[in-house]
Amino acid sequence: MNVLNVISSGYRATFEEQDDTIVWLSHALANAGADLGVLLRGSAVNYIVPVEAPPPLAVGDRQQRSSPDVPGQVAALAEKVPLFVVAEDLALRGIEPAPSGNYQLVSEADLPALMMGYAQVWRW
Repeated sequence: MNVLNVISSGYRATFEEQDDTIVWLSHALANAGADLGVLLRGSAVNYIVPVEAPPPLAVGDRQQRSSPDVPGQVAALAEKVPLFVVAEDLALRGIEPAPSGNYQLVSEADLPALMMGYAQVWRW
C-alpha cells in the first residue's frame, strides 16, 4: 500500500519537539520501507526554504539553544521519498521555487490526479 502524507500546517509542535512530528513520522515510515510520498501545502511550503539558525529562545532563565532544522529534515526526506510542493501556496507566500530543489511542483489543479496515485491520503 502506498500513502501520501499531506502536511499543511508548518512548524507544528516544533517548540516542544526538535522536529516537525509528521516529518519525523515520514522519515520513520520511509526507513521502515513504506511506499510513501509527501505533499507540502499551506504554511508547510516554508519547509523548502533553507534558513539560518535562529537565535536561542529564552523563557525566563531557561534558554533553548538547539532549534529544529525542519528545512534540513525535509531536504533529507526528499532523498528518500517523492516530495511535492503546491506552487500556488509558494506564490501566495512570495517564495520562489529553487531550480535545484529536490521536489516536484504541483498545481492545485493537479492534486486530484496526484492523490489518485496513492491508495491512502493522510492529511496532517
